[in-house]
Amino acid sequence: MSSNNDKQPNEHSIEQMWTVLLSSDSVDRYLDYMTKQKGFPRFSDYIVKLCRKKGAKKDEVICRAGIERSYGHKLFSGTRYPSRDTAIKLAFGLMLEPDETQQLLIIARVAPLHPNIKRDAVIAYCLFNKISLTDTQILLQSKELPVLGEKRNNS
Repeated sequence: MSSNNDKQPNEHSIEQMWTVLLSSDSVDRYLDYMTKQKGFPRFSDYIVKLCRKKGAKKDEVICRAGIERSYGHKLFSGTRYPSRDTAIKLAFGLMLEPDETQQLLIIARVAPLHPNIKRDAVIAYCLFNKISLTDTQILLQSKELPVLGEKRNNS
């Protein structure tokens, strides 16, 4: 399997990844290819790399993300994996753009933001406009949408 793209493997667009997956003769071959190409980096490695890229310290990111300190360090060390909401909160802590957030969510193996979902639209809007996590939570609450980290009743 080869790609005609000059991007680094973990920078494949979703469309490119779908094309490669659906043209593969087996899912195992696709997974092997993506693993070898580092298309699926460990979440902890990825957020450490983002910290370096952004010039941010882990403790600053954890604080801005509103995540309990010891749990945040477990995410950075790879001993814990985030829920979708925690990954989104980390995106705020890292001050990511919406496209960077989408990549973070994919690497966290959770659903990316979708503009057709009201809550996701508000979150993406806030990320794009550099609105703080606190103000995002207030905006979500004002729209009667679940705030990040709130347990939701699925009934």
